[in-house]
Amino acid sequence: MDEEAEPDNLNVNSILAQEFSEMLQVLSSQSPAILTKLCQIMPSDARRNINMDPSSCSPAAVTEHIKAMLEYLRVANHADCCNFLQSMCILCEGIPMRLETRLMSVAGYANNVSENSSPCGTDGKSSSPPSEQQLIKRPRIDHWENYIAAVMRLLQRRWERLSERLVREVQPENVWVRLRTANRGRDRPDQTPGSSDKGGRTPEPDGDYGYMDSKVTLETFLQGCAGKVTVLVGQAGSGKTLLMSCLGQQWAHGPGPIPSSYLFVLQEFRQLNILSHPLSLSELLFRHYLPLEGGNDEKSAIVDYLLSNPEQSCWVLDGYEEFSSKLTRQEVQTELMDPEQPLPVADLISGLLNRRLLPGCTVVVTCRARDVMDFEGISDKVGQLQGWEYHEIKEYVDNFFQIKGHSATKAIGVQATDLLLSSRHLLAMSSLPALCNICCICLEHLLLKGEDQRGTQIPEETGSGRRRKAREKQEKGVQIAEGGRGEEGSIGESYAQSRDQGGGRTWGEDTMMDGTNGRGQIPSTLTQVYLTILGAFLNRDPNTRGCPDEPKTTPQSFVCELSQLAWKGLEESKILFMEEDISQDVLEFSVRTGLLAQVELRREDGILVNFYRFIHLTIQEFLAALRIMTSTDVSDMQLKKRFSLRTRWTTKSDQRTVFTDSLHLYVCGLASPHCTAALVQLARTSGGTGGQSWVQKRQTLVLKLLKNLCHSNTLTGPKILDLCHCVQESQDNQLAKQVVGTRPTLELRNITLLPNDIDALAFVVNSVGDNGIGLDFRACSMELECLDVLPSCQFIHYLSFRSRKYGDKFAKKLSSILPKFTTLKKLEFCGASLTTTGAASLASTLQNCPNITEINLSDNNLKDGGIKHIADIFTKPSRLVLVRLGRNNSSLEAVDYLIGKMSSCFNIQHLNADGKKELTVTFFQNSDLNRHITKSEPTISLLNQTWSKPKMQKVAKSLARCPALSVLDMSGGHLDVETLRTLTDFLPKFNVTKKIIVNDSLSSVESLMILTALLYKCPAVVELHIRLQSPFQVSILFPGGKEKPANETSKVLCLSCCCLLPTHLDRVWRSLGASSDLTLLDLSNNSLGNKGLKKVLDILPRLSNIQEVNVSNNGIGMEGVVMLAGALSSHDNLTQIHISHGDRDQVILKFGPDKRDDKMQLKMFRINNSSLMPSDTNRICGRLVLCRSHFELDLSHSSLPDKAIESLVKILPKMASLQRLNVSHSITSTAGALMLVRCLTVSQRVTSVEIAPQIESFIHFASVKTEQASCRLTRCNLNGEHLERLLEILQQGPHLSDLDLSSNRLEDEGVKCFLDSLQKLKITSYVNLSNNGLSQQGLLDVASTLCMCNSVSGVEVSLGAEEKCLVWFTQCEGCVKTLSVRESSLERDYLVRLAEIVSTCPSLTKLEFKNNLLQSDCIEDFVKLLNSSQRGFSVSIEERWIRSEEAVSLVCRCLGLSSNIHTIRVHNNTLHLSLMKSTEITSVSLVDCAVEGYQLASMTSIISRCPSLTELDFSHNSLGVEGAEFLCSVLPSLPNLTCLSIGSKEACVTVVEKLSEALLQVAGIKCLNLSGHVISDTAAQTMTQMCPRLKSLNLSHCRWSAAAGLQLVTALQLCVSLEGLCLDSLQLNAESSVCLGQALRNINSIRSLKLNKIDTVMGPSKANGLLDLLAAMEGLTRMEDIELDSWRMADRGIEQLTRLLPMWTELRKISLSKNLISDQSGEKLLEALKSCSHLEELHLSSNSLGDLTAARMAQVLPSLTHITVLDISENRIGHEGSVSLSKAITCMKNLTKIHLTSIGTSELCAVAASLAHCPLIQDVGLGWNNCGDEVAVELARVIPLCQKLNRIDRESLTGVFLEGKGPWLEPYARSGSAAFQAVEKQSLPQ
Repeated sequence: MDEEAEPDNLNVNSILAQEFSEMLQVLSSQSPAILTKLCQIMPSDARRNINMDPSSCSPAAVTEHIKAMLEYLRVANHADCCNFLQSMCILCEGIPMRLETRLMSVAGYANNVSENSSPCGTDGKSSSPPSEQQLIKRPRIDHWENYIAAVMRLLQRRWERLSERLVREVQPENVWVRLRTANRGRDRPDQTPGSSDKGGRTPEPDGDYGYMDSKVTLETFLQGCAGKVTVLVGQAGSGKTLLMSCLGQQWAHGPGPIPSSYLFVLQEFRQLNILSHPLSLSELLFRHYLPLEGGNDEKSAIVDYLLSNPEQSCWVLDGYEEFSSKLTRQEVQTELMDPEQPLPVADLISGLLNRRLLPGCTVVVTCRARDVMDFEGISDKVGQLQGWEYHEIKEYVDNFFQIKGHSATKAIGVQATDLLLSSRHLLAMSSLPALCNICCICLEHLLLKGEDQRGTQIPEETGSGRRRKAREKQEKGVQIAEGGRGEEGSIGESYAQSRDQGGGRTWGEDTMMDGTNGRGQIPSTLTQVYLTILGAFLNRDPNTRGCPDEPKTTPQSFVCELSQLAWKGLEESKILFMEEDISQDVLEFSVRTGLLAQVELRREDGILVNFYRFIHLTIQEFLAALRIMTSTDVSDMQLKKRFSLRTRWTTKSDQRTVFTDSLHLYVCGLASPHCTAALVQLARTSGGTGGQSWVQKRQTLVLKLLKNLCHSNTLTGPKILDLCHCVQESQDNQLAKQVVGTRPTLELRNITLLPNDIDALAFVVNSVGDNGIGLDFRACSMELECLDVLPSCQFIHYLSFRSRKYGDKFAKKLSSILPKFTTLKKLEFCGASLTTTGAASLASTLQNCPNITEINLSDNNLKDGGIKHIADIFTKPSRLVLVRLGRNNSSLEAVDYLIGKMSSCFNIQHLNADGKKELTVTFFQNSDLNRHITKSEPTISLLNQTWSKPKMQKVAKSLARCPALSVLDMSGGHLDVETLRTLTDFLPKFNVTKKIIVNDSLSSVESLMILTALLYKCPAVVELHIRLQSPFQVSILFPGGKEKPANETSKVLCLSCCCLLPTHLDRVWRSLGASSDLTLLDLSNNSLGNKGLKKVLDILPRLSNIQEVNVSNNGIGMEGVVMLAGALSSHDNLTQIHISHGDRDQVILKFGPDKRDDKMQLKMFRINNSSLMPSDTNRICGRLVLCRSHFELDLSHSSLPDKAIESLVKILPKMASLQRLNVSHSITSTAGALMLVRCLTVSQRVTSVEIAPQIESFIHFASVKTEQASCRLTRCNLNGEHLERLLEILQQGPHLSDLDLSSNRLEDEGVKCFLDSLQKLKITSYVNLSNNGLSQQGLLDVASTLCMCNSVSGVEVSLGAEEKCLVWFTQCEGCVKTLSVRESSLERDYLVRLAEIVSTCPSLTKLEFKNNLLQSDCIEDFVKLLNSSQRGFSVSIEERWIRSEEAVSLVCRCLGLSSNIHTIRVHNNTLHLSLMKSTEITSVSLVDCAVEGYQLASMTSIISRCPSLTELDFSHNSLGVEGAEFLCSVLPSLPNLTCLSIGSKEACVTVVEKLSEALLQVAGIKCLNLSGHVISDTAAQTMTQMCPRLKSLNLSHCRWSAAAGLQLVTALQLCVSLEGLCLDSLQLNAESSVCLGQALRNINSIRSLKLNKIDTVMGPSKANGLLDLLAAMEGLTRMEDIELDSWRMADRGIEQLTRLLPMWTELRKISLSKNLISDQSGEKLLEALKSCSHLEELHLSSNSLGDLTAARMAQVLPSLTHITVLDISENRIGHEGSVSLSKAITCMKNLTKIHLTSIGTSELCAVAASLAHCPLIQDVGLGWNNCGDEVAVELARVIPLCQKLNRIDRESLTGVFLEGKGPWLEPYARSGSAAFQAVEKQSLPQ
């Protein structure tokens, strides 16, 4: 023991004096019972003097008594002192072992105590300690000390063995550890021993280390570890095992971090893996650590002492990564484990770590980084063992070569040092001691071989002698970083064994080195480095380097077996191999070369056994990679399973492995073409079938797997970095491009970066080219050496460093390399530890970065000085756009400095300073400045600043010196009155063009007054907005930099939510001064009340330019409303007053120019959401009576009781200036509605009354007396009494243009009552009775009006889902009448009565039934009833069932029932009858009604009895052979037949052929329609005979052969009487086309010519053929209808056509749709149409017409007064063209149909408005023009004026409803026009 004295050498009193303080500390911690016993041992005189009762004394008093006791013993006799010390050692707990040993040694055993010791105690018993305890404790301590001494000798021998081979001395004080945060899952009591141990160092205070960058030495790290669990983390080969052995040596030798009095137990997990059977703590110590030669008593004594003093033991557990079991996580448990109970070794270790076994002992564990998660909640301190730095590597390499002891090796050492430090891969490897040793061996091999090849002669020592001496030296020179576990130690041993003595090259040299960059050069990839390393080790076998005469042994087969062994170990997670796992020759070879190292481990029976392992795990992984790439034994699936990227983030779910996860890197490297030759040779040696093709196939697979990873978008930063390493190893530039192709920025976050990582990044990044890429190093640990490598990354446009780890040193280093990044645009150095010093460094270099656009230095510690450094470079980088400097502990001084910079740096666009959070400077782009583009002025935001008067003065002075600012924002900083005055004093000096914002800074009315004065004192201020309630807002607006004329100066004052009272207004007026430029005054949301309102009204005369005053939400009552009504009447410039008393009290006054003499000026008095009493109405209207200007009174959305309405109606005649009364949503009763209708009788100025309770309601007035009015009274629930009162009012009123009583639930009785009075009413247009619950009886009553009232011209009734009832009137006598009945489900009785009504109405000319569910018998009965008396009467009946056979049957029956049928026709599903008395049937038609030919047979007899038939039409049915036979049978019996139409939808061959002969027999046929049929050659021949007599021929869509077509076209030349010719969609060959042209020249009688979609098959001359056809039309002077659609006619064709148009003076229709008419040609066409004065239809859709054509239309179309149809859809007309069109449409009074679909402009308001001038318009198409609400609203306005309108395409009106503008249409919908109701049904969205 250190400094211990033998009892004979030191007096016992001296020992007491030396250990006084520590004994005092021990005794003070004992229990009162022990102290009482010790007092009783004292001599009696001492007891009396001390007089201590520990149980009743205070702790301080007890301490004083103990001091007195020890003072007494310092001078007491020898016997008393020894007696006390012996008793103390036996009775007291927690005595440090060193102290206890010394005291027992000096006091001696009990039998040595002097018999002269004084007796003590009062009970007559001896005060001496019991002899049994003395006999037990002393031997136990001796056994303990002896065991400790034996352990010390063991560890010293271990260290002596290891230190003999060290190249470099191990110094824990020079080994660096980076502290990591220890996650302690539970609190444990502090069991750290005291600092009195002689061998110990003063421990550090305990604590969790939270900073990853805290770096300390290993010696410092281990201080304070006593009683705790300490985890030391390190990579494989970092020297953990060596350091633990060194720690044991320090403990044995002392002093060290572990006190020498502790038991030091060093266990390797590798050894523990062998222990498969349960064992106790004693067995672990004495069988598997250090066996004892003594008996069980000695073992029991040691274990007993260990259990009693667990804190005096230190357990070092080395290599946890090799532990095959996993620690069991144990919750906090108070129950301790039984140390004598045999347990699995994993449970024993878990018990130690979890404090359930030997609580309080010291535990040190070494492991890899990924295994730290297993110690979460267990460890107290965690440290990461750091790799060697640059100087340490250099020192090691120098030492390695210097110990060789001769000049040649020393010279090589210099070269080796240079090579290693210049190679990124070797340098990275050498940061680990084990790999550094391997690199030295590799370099020595490379350089010595290079010397041999160059024939270098070394004097005195050459050849084998030199190598032999080198080996002898090396036996002392290889460092063992993990000697105990056989990694680096084995290298040293193997390397010391042998080196080759002869020349000659091995496979290792020839093949492996050929894969490198050349002999003596460093390979470019890590894989190639390992190939070279393997070659170096293989070359060390003396058996392969014998004499030239001896046969050489090639090592390929050895490498194959070793790679197989490595792969097997990888698959089985095994790194230790037994001798039987390896063949003997391979084992001997591997040991000779140093590839395998021997490890001694003790089996469970205690016998030492030899195991073998590869010298480093990476060597095993590399050999396994060789196996993968060269052996067919490894399948593709096994490769894919092993091929995955490595992450550096550790999680609990990670699978534990002992390996380094480098396998995939080597596999990628071996996939490089540089390694193919070596792999092929090895593959052939392995005995498999593999050769070059197989190796290349495996390499291709690896590259494919890499490519898939390159395209993955889910990789984290660590995996992206690992991918870069893989790609670098593969040396494949295409893969590198794919990595960066989908990643504009590589985000490498929260990982530790090494220089070789940057090197891998550079390989990938440099493939990106000019596209550029960003690197984000957020929260990464990066040494400064990494920055030396970073410039090798080219094309970087973005760099980001975000971590507190980055400080000034890092910034300084970064500054030295930044100019090398010539493409850098954005730099982020934020969230770091940058100060003023670092800012200065960066500033000095950033000005040399010409392309930098964005700098982010936020969240550092720059303070004001650092920000100033950065600000000084603002003018240097010419492309700078943004600089962020927020969260840098800066003050307002830095902001002021930046403001000052704005006066000299004119490219600053915006400065934003938000308290201590944000500080951002934005710059204008130089490109804008260089192009002299007008740029906006800069802006400054000084948010949330702490202001004072001096600070405001300083900043304000800087602001005054600034150039023009657009916006100055000073929100968020509280401004007291004095500070605000300072600001306003300086404000006139500011050059602000837009506004100053001071939100959340003011709260007092006094501040408001100061600011209000600015409108008067500062002429530049044009608007002032103040709000003194949350959110507090203040805005001071300026005119925007544009000087306005003096007469246009206007100012705005908004004092909303400022808590103003009436008394405050006087101060406000004073602050405004004499200013009369105020245009808007907003005093809303204050507390002004009626008094305040009066003050506002009183000041109005002073405000000559005022436009609006807002006094909303000021508690203004009805008294104030009356005042406002008076103000509207008395102030000529007051034009509108808006009052609302709803949820938001609103009072707004609007002003206009003073037009005192203009009575036409319309004013508005609006009061909404109010409850108006009769007295209120009288008072308000009483004031409004005095108004001289026209005005509108709006009482909508208010509560108007009947009394109030009555008062209103009485006073209305007095309001002579009233133009409109709006009571929408204000009428609640029917009585009130009828009172308003009385306006028709009380005022002769009423033009319309529109009343609908709860919806829109208006009364319109004219300025003078009106002749007729309009009345709409809907949704009023009129009953009988109400209806009588209404009729009485209407009879007394003026003439009505229309009366709308829809939706009133009148039902049959009410409608009947109304109709009885219909003749008494003066109605000129229509009555709307829709939606009144009519039944079929009511329908009859309405229909009866046709008979009862001569002025009724039409009745429309529908009883369907949309009930409709309209009665139309006319003022013309003898007019025709119509009746329309739809969807009324008429029963037979009602149908009969309806027939009777119709029969009694001689003027009825048209009867329409549609979808009334009428069956055939009902129709027949109805036709019978119409048989006798009707003349010139048409009936149409539409039912879904009228189709096919039913249609034929119905026609037959009708013809049989009535002899007065003039024509009968079924089209689709509608029956049309034309009745005329005493006439014969002349026309029978069944068109498009699905009739089959065989169904016509039933008509044979009927048709045969109709000889007067002149027309038969069976078009668009399926006649077939049966139909042709039917026609053949009836045609001979029809001598008067002149027109036959059998056009078909489906081509049929037989019809025309069968019918052609029959047609020859009917000589009277002049009009023939055969469209859609197939005409055979025979039929064509027959038809040519009848062509001369035809006047009309339709052969459109016919199909024929070329010969047949030529015959027919040729025959047309004979049709000299032909007036109509239709040849649509025909194909004409060249010959037929020429014949057609000749025919057109011969036929001068043609009036209608339809040649749509003519396809002339004429090759390249097709266009010329069409022009020839046009030329052939010159003689057709009688042309009335011509259609030339889809001719693709261009400018030449239009030019030809324009020459013909002047000759066609009778032209009525022209269609040129789907051609290629340009805008210019269209203009010429319109000019030519001037001569066609009879033109009615113009179709020009789907061309290229534009504004020129539209402009010409505006000139030409008004002269064509007969135009009814205009279609110019799908052209390119713009806004100007639409305006021209509107001018044309205005003059087209006969227009019925206009289509402007998709014409290219959405601005069609003018077109919509022009429709109002087209009274006959029926069909409007404006769809697909993206028209907005304006067009839809204009249409809604026009619709009521278009009484005949029946269709508007849906898209024209969609915008109205999509944008919530539906209510616009409601008044017009109620206008009652049937046209609009049709529109509403067909077009509007449902």
